[in-house]
Amino acid sequence: MFRPAEAGMQWEEHLPWIPTLGISYRLGVDGFSLFLLPLTALLFVIAVLASWKPVGSDEASRSAVQGYFFWLLLLETGVLGVFLALDLVLFYVFWEAMLIPMYFLIGRWGGERRAYATVKFFIYTMAGSALMLVAILALGYFAYQSTGAWTFDWQTLRGLNLPWPAPLWLFAMFGLAFAVKVPVFPFHTWLPDAYGEAPTPVTVLLAGVLSKMGIYGFVRFGLQLFPEGLRTAAPWLAVLAIIGILYASLSALMQKDVKRVVAYSSVAHLSLVVLGVVVANAQSLAGVVMQMVSHGIYVAALFLIVGMLEERRGTRLIAEFGGLWKPAPLLGVCFLIAMLGAVGLPGLNGFVGEFLLLVGLFQSVRAYAVLGALGMILGAWYMLWTFQRIMQGPAEGRNADVADMRGADLLVIVPLLVLIIILGVFPNLILGPAGATIDALVGQAAAVAWLP
Repeated sequence: MFRPAEAGMQWEEHLPWIPTLGISYRLGVDGFSLFLLPLTALLFVIAVLASWKPVGSDEASRSAVQGYFFWLLLLETGVLGVFLALDLVLFYVFWEAMLIPMYFLIGRWGGERRAYATVKFFIYTMAGSALMLVAILALGYFAYQSTGAWTFDWQTLRGLNLPWPAPLWLFAMFGLAFAVKVPVFPFHTWLPDAYGEAPTPVTVLLAGVLSKMGIYGFVRFGLQLFPEGLRTAAPWLAVLAIIGILYASLSALMQKDVKRVVAYSSVAHLSLVVLGVVVANAQSLAGVVMQMVSHGIYVAALFLIVGMLEERRGTRLIAEFGGLWKPAPLLGVCFLIAMLGAVGLPGLNGFVGEFLLLVGLFQSVRAYAVLGALGMILGAWYMLWTFQRIMQGPAEGRNADVADMRGADLLVIVPLLVLIIILGVFPNLILGPAGATIDALVGQAAAVAWLP
């Protein structure tokens, strides 16, 4: 059983891998990563169910389906490995292992511009990963100089006394890889294309799980491994996060494609989470933990609904919809719950994380709280506007004949909607077990705090 009162790693698995270089197969879980694992497992199950379509009896059709699910399961292995790995080389292997299945899932089963989206995603991710590999090797060398033995063990490396400005440069190299994955402005330009061209189940995973890897990296490595580097870079990272909140919110207001609206909303929400990591007080870090899980749930629900809309109407253009509530009331109710979770309605899961983040920001830098709240107001504006254009008004032409949700649709969406409500009413289901880890993170941040 997981022991919530303990802040350290639990359920550790440690096996030698390449002993001469100090590389081992080491896994562990703490309160910060605890809920990312069931979130990952849940969204992959939902992605599999959402991918279930009739398959032709010919060999080519069966082979294509087998390939699709092979890459999907390989991707899940990589994501779970990232959240569990306590050896930096093992972490890098899992991090890079996800790039190959994503390349094929988007490049083979994506939309018309899938080749462009895949190459762009690949280039951005590889650029960040290459610098992270250099930083990992540098850390191993610093450990060798200090102890006489190579090691890439995360817990051992935390105890190294790195000469300045090594922590800053190492954080910058790690941070670039994490900033691309979140993504943080201005490294976000791959996201609208990748989200827009990926098949719906893959978009669910990109937004619901893979984006959390960047936030996870900022906390696990930035705050816990290079706190001095994070302290120095924090003002600049905060500025980028604020720009990301406002830029993504305004961009969402200008979109004509409903899927791109949700994609830009994801950038805005996660930029607020990055700002919470930068502030790093008790309230903001509790908000980070809560919002990572909450965002994964409601953004997955939103992208599933967008996929259902596209399947029924053959388009994602907002102007082509209207009045769908009358022919598809179940779809309307599900869309409404997911949308209200995203805008942070009290009683739903999005409210708790965003409220904690704003309280943490207000306690540290009030200007950040004001700008973060402005982003939330803009978020409510574009989400409510999108919902109104799609679901309300007269149902004309093809919109009058849109089919409502069926059993298979409800199977994938209802579990997410139930969690949106449950976590909004009982947030301590997450905050309770993560409490000791959050307190430990606050103590580490306080030792190098740059904020008043």
